Amino acid sequence: MANHITQWKPCVTINGQTTRFDTYRAIVRNMKLLLQRSTNNEVFVSRSLRGEWGEYFEYWQMSRAEFINGKIVSKPVIFKQGWM
Repeated sequence: MANHITQWKPCVTINGQTTRFDTYRAIVRNMKLLLQRSTNNEVFVSRSLRGEWGEYFEYWQMSRAEFINGKIVSKPVIFKQGWM
C-alpha cells in the first residue's frame, strides 16, 4: 500500500548510490553485507514511520569489537537518527 504520501519504500545510500528496498526488515537483515560494501563504513537509511508524517533517517556502522564467549563479535548499530 504505497499509495499514501507517508508510505514509501525505504532507501539505503552507500558510497553515494541509493537503492530502494521493499521493507525496512530486509534492510536490517542485510545490514552487515551493506556495511561491507561501504567504503567509509557507514550506511544511510531513510524511511517513513507508520502513523507519522515526514522522513526518518538513520546512520548505521559496525559496533566496536567485543569478546563474547571466546569470540570477537561486532554487530551493526545505529549511531545517529532523527527526522529530516
